[in-house]
Amino acid sequence: MPRPLGDLEDAVMTRVWQWNRPVTVREVLEDLQQERSIAYTTVMTVMDNLHQKGWVRREVEGRAYRYTAVSTRAAYAAALMNEAWARSDNPAAALIAFFGMMSQDQRAALNDAIRIVQGDTPLTAPPEEGAEETGPQER
Repeated sequence: MPRPLGDLEDAVMTRVWQWNRPVTVREVLEDLQQERSIAYTTVMTVMDNLHQKGWVRREVEGRAYRYTAVSTRAAYAAALMNEAWARSDNPAAALIAFFGMMSQDQRAALNDAIRIVQGDTPLTAPPEEGAEETGPQER
């Protein structure tokens, strides 16, 4: 299970996942600068860290790297939920509490997911963001 992403890591990965294409540090920097003051070297370091952690792969293009997500946001969220549930001393109670926090729309989505996993309903929606469905391995 990967550790949760930090705030800046999450901001970078959000862009990589949303854009669903190889991105450069400069592209991410320019988009982040619309929200906050941030240095090129900071974004470069974060993207290098994400590469070292296995969240992105990179390929050299000219004098820069292009980064691509290794996993989807859905796989990341699922891994976090699974880890939190596995750490509970009472998994049933944890699920009940979690379901109690859900909105009606979230419960409907959960019911749809259960039907799909049980084979009652075929999966018709395209995979999220087109990336691979497995997350990086913990190091």
